[in-house]
Amino acid sequence: MIWRESGTRYRARNIVERDHYKGGGLLVSAGIATNGRNDLYVFVRGYVTAVGYRDEILHPLVRPFTAAVGTDAIFMNNNARPHRAQLVRSYLETEIIPQMAWLLDHWT
Repeated sequence: MIWRESGTRYRARNIVERDHYKGGGLLVSAGIATNGRNDLYVFVRGYVTAVGYRDEILHPLVRPFTAAVGTDAIFMNNNARPHRAQLVRSYLETEIIPQMAWLLDHWT
């Protein structure tokens, strides 16, 4: 929430300049749960493929994280293209990583 006195919206001290990096960006991944979190992961290449998602996120981060959380773990992704790839779906099934049911509807 931002609060300022009425009529002070355009005062110099309330204005912050921002640099826009002409379309540049940073691709990151993170995991959270009620009893913990994993570290923020930054994709060096700035993009992710299904293979990269499996090898850089699912196998080294998600698999041990869900194992540590236990039987209450439910994995959720945002349905991005690499998340929907057959390679990723097969990996999640093979590793028995429970997924949120509503995402499964998008894969059929």
